[in-house]
Amino acid sequence: MLIDGKSVTATTGKLRAVENPANGQVITQVAEGGADDVDLAVRAARASFDKGSWRKASAVHREKTLWRLAELLEENIDELATLEVMDNGMPASMARRAIERALDGLRYYAGMCTKVHGVTSDISGLRAEFHAYSLCEPIGVAALIVPWNSPLPAACNKIGPALAAGCSCVLKPAEQTPLTALRLGQLALEAGIPPGVLNVVTGEGAVVGAALADHPDVDKISFTGSTEVGKGLLHAAAGNMKRLTLELGGKSPVFIFDDADLKIAIPRAAAAIFSNSGQICYAGSRLFVQQGVYEEVLAGIAGVASNMRIGDGFDADTELGPLISEHQRDRVMSYIDSARSEGAELVAGGQRLDRNGYFVQPTVFSGTRVDMRFMREEIFGPVLGAMPFAGIDDVETLANATRFGLGAGIFTRSVSTAHRVARLIRTGNVWVNFYGGSDKSLPFGGYKESGWGREGGIEGIEAFMEKKAVYIRL
Repeated sequence: MLIDGKSVTATTGKLRAVENPANGQVITQVAEGGADDVDLAVRAARASFDKGSWRKASAVHREKTLWRLAELLEENIDELATLEVMDNGMPASMARRAIERALDGLRYYAGMCTKVHGVTSDISGLRAEFHAYSLCEPIGVAALIVPWNSPLPAACNKIGPALAAGCSCVLKPAEQTPLTALRLGQLALEAGIPPGVLNVVTGEGAVVGAALADHPDVDKISFTGSTEVGKGLLHAAAGNMKRLTLELGGKSPVFIFDDADLKIAIPRAAAAIFSNSGQICYAGSRLFVQQGVYEEVLAGIAGVASNMRIGDGFDADTELGPLISEHQRDRVMSYIDSARSEGAELVAGGQRLDRNGYFVQPTVFSGTRVDMRFMREEIFGPVLGAMPFAGIDDVETLANATRFGLGAGIFTRSVSTAHRVARLIRTGNVWVNFYGGSDKSLPFGGYKESGWGREGGIEGIEAFMEKKAVYIRL
């Protein structure tokens, strides 16, 4: 692990095996951190924050340092993408593109260091004359808990705004995918980020994540992961009223209208659910197709699913890699079994592959209902449920028949339809005639049980800051 600028083992001496999900083989072992290690990391972060080695540095210095970190990550992108594929199983081309986008985001927040300001106010209602203004100050020690589905980009998405704001951090990678986070910590020191400002603690979420949530010296938690864990963090954060940003699960709808360009809609709707083996929080797992083109679209997406090349992420021909673990593979298969038992019609896929690694075929069901279990719950796998709809009057009911609200896709040639439907869906992100992706200039997050707060944009850095009002009587 990385604590106070030093590479350290767990206080217990325990190690945890890291698997390659493409073949189930152990890659290496990393420290199995515990509550004592979390305490050491938080103490280091608190000491660096109180000392001001980072937060008191000039905004220009912080900007240059974060920019240098982005340069180092880019210089080492081949190594980082390799580690990401070994750890996560995603196709190598996807890993590289995701890291490149993450570096754009890191540079975006490097630039924000010099662009966060308070405001001055002309006070009304007070009889005396005042000069009044507000200040933006770093919130303190931030715990950054990232998922396994896109490990390094998720870490960059959090350390960028946290460090730009002036916070000191403890980064907790998913236990399945710790390798790029550890390398990130090394490169952060090389870039000039002071010891103790960015610490990395590896270990199980139920132990390390819980200890961070309970720690009285952690001021902020930024978490990306499941809704169930997010709910647990709400309770754990009550002890010292930690600020929370929660980017949680989804069950996102995709609507394809009769007038859509099907040459665009079919492959994009397929990618919405099958990219990264469906292990994306905003995966388009519920497909609604207007009746006039339903059969054509269903056949087209089933054809994409049936012809996808499944394999190791290092194979240049691979389009769909493994699921992250044996547990996740079995979980996805349980949802496929549930769909069958509830009467859904299997159109494509539906089987696990009889080979080493944790592979499940891209799967398409028709004959679905919105009340089916696999249409209500987040699967986090390459499983799509499709059903026809009559017209725009059906959209609001179908789209919002979920406790989630993270993403939605709309395919239509009508500008009017696109704007009307975008307003009907209770979700944090809407994509028209493509699906997925985000830009750091805009907020990303969800409605309902898909999360609290936003990442990206000015909202992303404000999540790591406190605002102070100052009144001066003249």
